[in-house]
Amino acid sequence: MSGRLPKTSVAEQLAERVSALRADRLPQPVRGKCEELLIDVVGLCVTARNEDYTSSALAGCDDEGPCTAIGHTRGFSAASAAFLNGTAAHGEDFDDTFEGGPVHAGAVIVPAVLAACERHRSDGAAALLGIAVGTEVMCRLSTVVPKAVHKAGFHPTAIFGAMGAATGVSAALGLNAKQHVDALGIAASMASGIIEYLAEGAWTKRLHPGWAAQSGIRAALLARGGFTGPRTVFEGVHGLFHGFAHTTQGDYDALTGDFGARWVTESLAFKPYPCGTMAHPYIDCAKRLAARGIKPGDVKELICEVAEGTVHRLWEPLTDKQHPPNGYAAKFSTPFLLASGFVRGGVGLDAFTDAAVRDKDVVALSSKVRYVIDPDNPYPNNFTGHIRAVLKDGTVVEERQPHFRGGVHEPLSRVDIEEKFTLNVRHGGWDEKRAAAAIAQLAKLFYGKFDLVFLRG
Repeated sequence: MSGRLPKTSVAEQLAERVSALRADRLPQPVRGKCEELLIDVVGLCVTARNEDYTSSALAGCDDEGPCTAIGHTRGFSAASAAFLNGTAAHGEDFDDTFEGGPVHAGAVIVPAVLAACERHRSDGAAALLGIAVGTEVMCRLSTVVPKAVHKAGFHPTAIFGAMGAATGVSAALGLNAKQHVDALGIAASMASGIIEYLAEGAWTKRLHPGWAAQSGIRAALLARGGFTGPRTVFEGVHGLFHGFAHTTQGDYDALTGDFGARWVTESLAFKPYPCGTMAHPYIDCAKRLAARGIKPGDVKELICEVAEGTVHRLWEPLTDKQHPPNGYAAKFSTPFLLASGFVRGGVGLDAFTDAAVRDKDVVALSSKVRYVIDPDNPYPNNFTGHIRAVLKDGTVVEERQPHFRGGVHEPLSRVDIEEKFTLNVRHGGWDEKRAAAAIAQLAKLFYGKFDLVFLRG
């Protein structure tokens, strides 16, 4: 772009559209999706509450305050509560996905807005508006320059999450349009998150949503206090996309064009498996191969057609992906995941223990998996799967999955999401009576007094 600044920036256009929205005018499908996001995120926070990475995150927060870390009795500052809940919600990689990005919005936006509303005594309607707006902005941002942020070595959930959280918190706290623009400008300097966790299964991906959530709160509060940020934060020559996508040329109309008239939030997908989303269709294919009566010992090799954009995260180095060093690394290894689905009949939370990762039958089958790039794969607009099984007797058997199960083509129902919640909180130590009571209270949270005390302990 030229050195001249625009009369009206992209952030100013966005802030104008956000400022016109009201909670009571949100479309019913958007309201329903926000309720489902809330239920899913809370369940994920509870399922992770006793995990080692959660204990470490708790140890790293030495403050106290009025805000809830879900599943824990101790109160925290808004920033720490958002960080802890975001980290826990994403910890098992079981959270929602926006297929067009891909980004995980719920683990960022819900913790940020809940903490801000609890700290500043907002009502349920403010929380609903904040979650709807923050989710929409985060998802739309991921479509401005598709795949470029991942390709540059950054985690889109971390980068766009800080921006979405700043927007959501700004909307929930009633900031004006100018303050909203400043919040976005400030948040971009807080955005961070590299994907080097892939090398050895380190924990840093888990904290990315939490860091983005607390950054969004901080940015909104600074803007409300008068701190200014660059209004050309998106399209500027040194703006967000220049820094994290290595370009300023993007489809900014995908962010602002029909904002408020069409909601991409309605298409959010909920995961049936606790692992990297792009591997899910391959797990489904593997399960169907096993259901045909094919035994792991019958297999000579499993060849998968894949999208080029997924290779560096889920397929390479291939030998390492076939033999992941630990359970967390295994979540981002398509060879291991489809082998686990084939051998074990599914992929649940128990598939990522030390023993499960070393399962000799799973590892033996994983070693037979390889890939070829399909240049026509529709990723990231649609997640598909394909496995060609070459058997030792020369027989070739194929399975294809045309879409992500849990996504827009085959969504999980509200009943499915509540059942997932119950399974998750049971894993975290809550009994079914408490689970049922929590679901009932969460269903009312946006429509009256805002109180999260029932989620403590």
